[in-house]
Amino acid sequence: MQTEKAYQFAKELYAEIGVDTDAALDKVSDIPISIHCWQGDDVRGFLFRDRALSGGIQTTGNYPGAAQTVEQLRQDLDMALSMIPGTHRLNLHAIYADTDEKVDLPDLSPRHFAGWVQWAQERDLGLDFNPTCFSHPMADSGFTVSSPDKQVRDFWIAHCKACRRIADYLGHATESKCVTNFWFPDGFKDIPIDREGPRLRMSESLDAILEDKYDPQYSLDSLESKVFGIGAESYTVASNEFSLGYAISRNIAYTLDSGHFHPTEMISDKISSVLLYTKELLLHVSRPVRWDSDHVVIMDDELNAIAQSLCRTDLFERTHIGLDYFDASINRVAAWIIGTRNMQKALLRAFLEPTDALMELERTGDYTSRLALLEEYKSLPFGAVWDHYCALSDVPVRERWLDEVRRYESEVLSER
Repeated sequence: MQTEKAYQFAKELYAEIGVDTDAALDKVSDIPISIHCWQGDDVRGFLFRDRALSGGIQTTGNYPGAAQTVEQLRQDLDMALSMIPGTHRLNLHAIYADTDEKVDLPDLSPRHFAGWVQWAQERDLGLDFNPTCFSHPMADSGFTVSSPDKQVRDFWIAHCKACRRIADYLGHATESKCVTNFWFPDGFKDIPIDREGPRLRMSESLDAILEDKYDPQYSLDSLESKVFGIGAESYTVASNEFSLGYAISRNIAYTLDSGHFHPTEMISDKISSVLLYTKELLLHVSRPVRWDSDHVVIMDDELNAIAQSLCRTDLFERTHIGLDYFDASINRVAAWIIGTRNMQKALLRAFLEPTDALMELERTGDYTSRLALLEEYKSLPFGAVWDHYCALSDVPVRERWLDEVRRYESEVLSER
């Protein structure tokens, strides 16, 4: 009852500035967030459980309860989804195949993901996909599709082509466009002599990977850039310039990861530029702390700015929002819930802005009013609107979800 009273009060306040809170909630409910499976088990997957992480990826912490099997991961995801309003998507990596077969990466096929499809269909979830180009002996040199060794290149080309076939299957099976994100760790720890050669080889490999055509209604390819990584501090083959140029020239999507740029660069300012030239955009929303450290997403200035960039000019038809972080120092289910709910909160807050009125002030050069109103609107009770959304969605309001997660930790996670 208190939640409803607070919402009615907030609704009236927002109406005074020309904002329809019910319409804002409808908009938020229509935006799925692609929730990353790899938070649940520290990016280990189920194909090669005994292999250590590589490719510049590092998960810190040893909080009890990490998923050890496909069934446990799905159980944890179900728990997280029950605490998050709306209907969303699941983002899978290739190493999360649901199979008892001994199968290497190039030999993966749709049948190895049939279990995930059934699970997703039962929950009306879309699925996204990623080749796993790390944590494998064929990546030990630090290079995959840009390797000077043709045998290594061919291995990873075959894997990526297999992943595109799987993604097409996932898209058709769920009747929802599956976004396949290509990320490669290739690079040098120290200063290279030949900067062009690896990029030429990567470009040729990508062309080979993308030569098969799939229905764009069900499958979308996207290339992700990165500024540097552990073991590739001096040179990354798939830099921002390379990846953006390739995406534009090949008419595929481009991936902006909020941790893959220099510390003073923010992807919120890149979104509008990228979408001028690419067909679609994939966001990997993370929280870098001084570097690409993949912390759980919090509702900070950059998250709000990302949401504003999307909402103010309505870029959702061509933008896909996914999360990408992995924290093993806290409850992993809670990490999913915190990050996803924060992404949704930022979107809701952006939708509660009187954008047209603010744009008119900007067009007329009234920057004083623009700044003054932006600051005053920050104190409006958007939290009451969020609480109402959670109540409507039959998920816990405010911090009450934490009690449910603690209970789940005590009854399920602690027994693993």
